[in-house]
Amino acid sequence: MTRVSDKKTLTTSSPHKPLTAGQKRSYGRNNAGRITTRHKGGGHKRLFRDVDFRYLKRNVSATIETIEYDPNRSAFIALALYADGDRRYIVVPKETKEGDAFIVSEKAPVKRGNRLHLQNMPIGTFVYNIEMKPEGGARIARSAGVYAEVIAHDAGYTHLKMPSSEVRKVLGSAWASVGQASNEEHRLTNLGKAGRSRWLGIRPTVRGSAMNPVDHPHGGGEGRSGRGHRRARSKWGKPTGKGQKTRPKKKYSNILIVSRRKVGKKRK
Repeated sequence: MTRVSDKKTLTTSSPHKPLTAGQKRSYGRNNAGRITTRHKGGGHKRLFRDVDFRYLKRNVSATIETIEYDPNRSAFIALALYADGDRRYIVVPKETKEGDAFIVSEKAPVKRGNRLHLQNMPIGTFVYNIEMKPEGGARIARSAGVYAEVIAHDAGYTHLKMPSSEVRKVLGSAWASVGQASNEEHRLTNLGKAGRSRWLGIRPTVRGSAMNPVDHPHGGGEGRSGRGHRRARSKWGKPTGKGQKTRPKKKYSNILIVSRRKVGKKRK
């Protein structure tokens, strides 16, 4: 049975034209036309929606005018009408309805949709659209149904439990929106047929074990063979999948990680 995302909350099917533009997708190729990301190409033509992730309009209340589908992301977006007449697209939180209001302010109440500093959030608050550094724009927890949880405040940093189960420190002066990103049923979607993947711009994936040794480390062997290695590898021989650690040991942000993410079936 094919399950689809919950679109009962959508209020319009046509976007706000001044906030849209055409776009040329890369299809996984670089400027020389060479494939840099495999399994990408084709797909239905899309109209780009200019979503505001920086929220620079502060201390001005806004009202949700419409809730819309955006083909470029999994969460739903909303057209926000500010008190001064300006309109902007935002990633809408779960359970938001047409006519709801929000505000971006340091002194905003901790209410769904409002945006304020992490240091002003009580322990246990669910947040999304989180900045990695102050005024850098929302980078964390923007996909459908995800959120991070505020679990501690310490020495100017806020400790967040990420959707991946990782616990990370983020500066308390960074901004975040209260709530959980909308369209949480997106994860239940079953595409149902290969054609729907092609509409999304996803090309087929060939198993490494079905290739020749020259094309993949898992290739070769008589008949159907196993990969012949203890750990799975990518086409370039790097560790991949099955809960293997791929994070660089000297990555600059390692000092901000309090607890590494859990992998496998027992993530939570």
